[in-house]
Amino acid sequence: MDPRRQFGNLAEKLAARFLVSKGMKIIKRQYRTRAGEIDLIARDGNEIVFVEVKARRGHQFGYPEESVTSSKLRKIQTTAELYLQKHCLLGSSYRIDVVAIEYQEDADPIITQVPVVEV
Repeated sequence: MDPRRQFGNLAEKLAARFLVSKGMKIIKRQYRTRAGEIDLIARDGNEIVFVEVKARRGHQFGYPEESVTSSKLRKIQTTAELYLQKHCLLGSSYRIDVVAIEYQEDADPIITQVPVVEV
């Protein structure tokens, strides 16, 4: 497997464990449509949360959450709406979050959940 894909899969597993520890339930991982991919889909109470996971080993390219562009957000929102339509959930409350993971040399990773869009 491609090392970047392995790194991404590891980050997604770490993010899923983090969200579950906060009381959320993971519904789907790596949801793909013609419009794009959503890393994790979770439920937080009555709200559906579409999660983009971003991980970095350093800050030379900025913080992980800074790499989520407006173009990427539009793709996530389109994909989220396709998911809602497919599962007869149109009109449901949802949001898009970024889970940012910063790996550190000799310490546990820093994990931050950043709400980006609430609908």
